[in-house]
Amino acid sequence: MTAPIAKLSFWGVRGSTPTVDPATWRYGGNTPCLELIAPDGTQFILDCGTGLRMLGSRWGTPNSGGNPETHIFVTHYHWDHIQGIPFFAPLYAENNEFHFYSFRSKFLGRDSLKQVFEAQMALPYFPVDMSAMNAKRKFKEVQGGDSFTIGENKITTRWLNHPQGCLGFRIETPAGTVAYATDNEPGDPKLDESLRELAQGADILINDAQFTPDQLKTTRKGWGHSSWKEGVKLAREVGAKTLVLFHHDPDSTDRTVDSLLRQAREEFDSVFAASEGMVIKLGGTGDDVQAHMPGARTSLRREAQFRAKVSGVTEEGKEFQEETVVRDISLQGALISLQNLPQLQSELQVTMETPGEDGLQSSMLLKGYVVRIDAGAEKGQIAVGVVFTD
Repeated sequence: MTAPIAKLSFWGVRGSTPTVDPATWRYGGNTPCLELIAPDGTQFILDCGTGLRMLGSRWGTPNSGGNPETHIFVTHYHWDHIQGIPFFAPLYAENNEFHFYSFRSKFLGRDSLKQVFEAQMALPYFPVDMSAMNAKRKFKEVQGGDSFTIGENKITTRWLNHPQGCLGFRIETPAGTVAYATDNEPGDPKLDESLRELAQGADILINDAQFTPDQLKTTRKGWGHSSWKEGVKLAREVGAKTLVLFHHDPDSTDRTVDSLLRQAREEFDSVFAASEGMVIKLGGTGDDVQAHMPGARTSLRREAQFRAKVSGVTEEGKEFQEETVVRDISLQGALISLQNLPQLQSELQVTMETPGEDGLQSSMLLKGYVVRIDAGAEKGQIAVGVVFTD
């Protein structure tokens, strides 16, 4: 028998507001949206930020036959977590069915989530109203402390510390447990304990890391967010296996997120910074969590053949250097065949030999970050996608 597998995909990872600044390209600028496909085929969507539109444009339901059902958990009603709803194409297809879950807001009262839908699409804010959505929609109110099952999966909710309220969701599948704790700020003893209960022993802990530790103590105190340092502290306390830094600040460049990730990895073994397109698989053989980028998000590449020396750090944290051939290259990045397996999001140095004047060889040194790891075309080789930064 094969081991159960769950697949967690990141469609939006930015907090507060989307950004298209080129300096944020590698991690992505869409606001929160995750997709979890459980081993039994149940599809979960976590939050409905602008990443939801991207998910909708690549819609592929895991269920076969009948009317596909999807379960959508909305953590709270701030704009960055709901603004993708009107642009989610599957909501306009009558054969789809969606179950929405969120809490009753004291500011909205009964049917809070349905009211949010209607308000977003009311005139003059949107050209069509909810009647244009032909998919079946069901709304269920949940509160912190609730527990229920969907298929073979157990769902648990807990309150988090965020202005106007926020829910965290824990999804226990046969392949492993995912704890989703975006938009939380440490400091409230009762809600800190609620967060620990949510994250206890999780295989994947997705935690808010919008601010730096210094910002959290000073200028951003009370804003309802956390830092990489608090995430590491939490992961240690609850015995989480892998920590994912999430809800990146719109003003945080890729270099800034790189720095936060580097600091977190110095204090915790398994840490990733959430990136659009990143996929994490739970279950299967081995204890290590595998994360990869299944496709390129860059511009058109051209085939080429440059001899190169590549140095970096393996997944085990060992430095390596090897000679190889760069085959696909663009102004933004390259696809490189390696024998060593580098860390996703780690830095590589690539020294390429290029033809110079009078047939003489010259060298070009480039620095980049690993954004994609696939099986190589040849046995024993790994295809590594790199985005160049220098």
